[in-house]
Amino acid sequence: MQFQLPTIHVEAQTLAEGWEKAVLAAWERGARIATQYDRPEDPPSRDASVMIAVADPFAEPRIHRAMPGGLYDLEIYRQEVLDGIHDHWVAPEEGKWQYTYHQRFAGYTVPGLPEPVDQIQYVVDTLSEVPHSRRAQAVIWKPWEDAGIDDPACLQRLWFRIFDDHLVLAAHMRSNDAFKAAYMNMYAFTDLQRAVAERISERIGREIKVGQYNHVVDSFHIYGSYFEDFEGFLKSVEARTWEQRTYRTEDVQILIDEAREKIRKGIEKEAAERGESPERLQEE
Repeated sequence: MQFQLPTIHVEAQTLAEGWEKAVLAAWERGARIATQYDRPEDPPSRDASVMIAVADPFAEPRIHRAMPGGLYDLEIYRQEVLDGIHDHWVAPEEGKWQYTYHQRFAGYTVPGLPEPVDQIQYVVDTLSEVPHSRRAQAVIWKPWEDAGIDDPACLQRLWFRIFDDHLVLAAHMRSNDAFKAAYMNMYAFTDLQRAVAERISERIGREIKVGQYNHVVDSFHIYGSYFEDFEGFLKSVEARTWEQRTYRTEDVQILIDEAREKIRKGIEKEAAERGESPERLQEE
């Protein structure tokens, strides 16, 4: 019988629920397959193609406690995607970052074009004029650059559309570390969805709400190298209640605010070291 890659469809009301269901399904049903990052002693990964449909990505509880890192790391990543706080780290010729998602969203460069393309502005303009347009997307991949780099972009494109005054977002990824990256990706991408909805609302003078979020992944995988850590996650699912496995945003808002202040100070310090004034930082 010919091999078939497992395909998993998950429906959930909240972001945390959708992520947890998808990770558990990938563990239970994922194909066993090696990866190019394995050490000789690592067991094969669990891998599946996945679509996670989250009906209300800002419903509570929104935050899953089993996310990698903590609230500080989550907030840094959100700001990297939404605000580009680390776009200045992109300098492949110096051995630094090769891209950021924000840079590709807001300043997509193409050989032969004199100016970068602000794809998020294109999405806002398109849906403000034709809410049901199927053309409102932002692409990430650059085949003339990404095919040969060490860490090519996992996210491939974002697709937006308005249904009944609700902005729907579908994020398409070629590859996604299910346990140690996917939740942070989903959290940041849905915050971008919120920001785009607000910009469209301001543009047209009518509220556009955040609608369904679809997280579509060709390879949603759990690496064999951290199966021991993952076993701990499985035990926590069995032993803890849903309330004990998640956070309501309001319950940790003070910690998020503290993280934002710490990040702000770090950004200002970096800007000063680069010789940039606080006024210029605020303008950006």
